[in-house]
Amino acid sequence: MGISTNEESKSKRFNLRATSKQDNLIRVAAKVRGLDVTDFIIESACEKAHETLADQTHFVLNEKQWAEFMKALDEPPRIIPEIQKLFSEPSIAESR
Repeated sequence: MGISTNEESKSKRFNLRATSKQDNLIRVAAKVRGLDVTDFIIESACEKAHETLADQTHFVLNEKQWAEFMKALDEPPRIIPEIQKLFSEPSIAESR
């Protein structure tokens, strides 16, 4: 029972070291899930990676924080002279 949903070949390799306790924990959990250790580790790592990246794009606010956030979005942008100057100059890529 693999986690791959397409026919992409698995050509990348991870080398891991684990303690005896970690090894046993992973093997028992993989068996409970009906996966081999490799698929269990890859599935678990991918789930954690998705969770980590989601934390970078999704956030939760209470009502007060949401109101403050929306107010800040509705306000006109601040003019920052340094940024305005930066964008008025040609880019380094254009000057070469």
